[in-house]
Amino acid sequence: MSELRETRLEKGKALAALGQGPYGVRFQPSHRTAELQAAHADLPNGEERDLAVAVAGRVMTRRVMGKLAFFTLADETGPIQLYIEKATLADSMPEDPEAFAHITTLVDAGDWIGVQGTLRRTDRGELSVKVQGWQMLSKSLQPLPDKWHGLADVEKRYRQRYLDLIVSPATRDTFRRRALAVSAMRRWLDERGF
Repeated sequence: MSELRETRLEKGKALAALGQGPYGVRFQPSHRTAELQAAHADLPNGEERDLAVAVAGRVMTRRVMGKLAFFTLADETGPIQLYIEKATLADSMPEDPEAFAHITTLVDAGDWIGVQGTLRRTDRGELSVKVQGWQMLSKSLQPLPDKWHGLADVEKRYRQRYLDLIVSPATRDTFRRRALAVSAMRRWLDERGF
C-alpha cells in the first residue's frame, strides 16, 4: 500500500511541475451531472450538442485506448462519462501539447478533477462530456476499493465509513434520507417551540 501511495505522491509532484498542482485553486462547475443527464436525454446516439459545460467530480473509473480515453466522473448527483480525445485536447489546450498524456497517466481513480467541454452521446448511447480542458482539483493518495467486489468486509465498511459512502450508492442514499428525516423532525419541533 505504501508503494502505491508513493507512486501517487510522485504523480502529484509531476502535476505540480506542470502547473496543475495536486490541489486546484478554483474551478466553477456550470452544471451538475444529473441535470445534464435529464436535460439532454433526447440527444441521439453519435450526435454532439454545441453547449459548453463545466463539471467537477471524482474520477471513478478510467479506460485508456490509444488516442481515446473514457473516464467516469461522479459528483454528488450521479455519474457522467468523459470522452477524451488526444486531438481535441491538443487543439483546445495548445499551451500543453501533452495534455492527453498528462490526464491519462497522472490522473488516477479517486482523484477530483474539473473538466470543460461539450456534450456528446456516444454510438453506444452514453451521454458524455467531450473534454476540451481539464484541471486537477485534488489528488487522491489512497486507491478506491475494487470496482466489482467493493467493500465486502463488513468490519471495514463500518471502520472506514467514508469509503463505503464513496463506492456504495445505496449507503449514500440511506444517509441522505436519514439526514432529510432528521432535518424535517428538527424543523417540526422548532416550529412548535420544543
